[in-house]
This record gives sequence, structure tokens and C-alpha cells, in this order.
Amino acid sequence: MALAILLLAAAPQAATAQNILVPKAYLFGFAASFNDSTVFFTDIQTVDSVWVTKKGFLAGKSNYSYQLRNYCEQKMDLPKRTCVVVSTLKRKDAEKKYKKMMKKYVGKKVKNYDVRYISSSDFHFEPVDMGTE
Repeated sequence: MALAILLLAAAPQAATAQNILVPKAYLFGFAASFNDSTVFFTDIQTVDSVWVTKKGFLAGKSNYSYQLRNYCEQKMDLPKRTCVVVSTLKRKDAEKKYKKMMKKYVGKKVKNYDVRYISSSDFHFEPVDMGTE
């Protein structure tokens, strides 16, 4: 039992040691609320000096989501938005994921959403340093 607890305690340290700093990644954000039908998309943004896991997943993804959530709360006066960040290492992959997500909210068959856009000049993701954690 003590061994299991020791292994669980060491697991988060091992996971953060595997983070890799990449020169850039492509991110976009999505914000929505269960209380209304307005959804927000950011532009696809290039973010420099991003940490990813060995498998290429964005390290500290929740930190990027909180950046968008804080922007919605503080600058747009829209509290309690659920925010999602999608990231890739290739622009083409980001564009593909962006289009796929947009199809769920924009189109002839979709009529219940008020889709709004947040430009890069209004909001930009800041890199999160995951190398020291």
C-alpha cells in the first residue's frame, strides 16, 4: 500500500519531466455557455515557445483555457464560459480542426447558435512555461 502511494506521488513529476519545448504551435479557442446560444471562436494563432508532451499534446492546456476564460470574464463581461483550446504543431492540422468544429455551429443545417469571433488583435494566447513544474 505504501509503495502504491509513493508511486502515485512520483507520477506527476515524471510526467512533467517529459515535456518538450517546441518553437511554435497553432492554437485556437472556443468559448460557450450552457445559459445562452452564443459561442465564440478565436482566430488560429501561432504561439511561440510552447511546451508539449512527448506525444505532442499541449502541456498545461488548462492554463490556456483559463486565459480565454479570463478574457471572456474581464474584457467581455461574460462570466462562467466553458473554454476549450485546440492545439496542433502544424498549421494545416489546425485549419482542419477549426473547420470541423465550425461545421457544428455554422451552416445551413445549424440555426440555433449565434457565432462570434474574437480576433487576434483583441485576444492572444500567451506561452505558458511548463519547464519548471
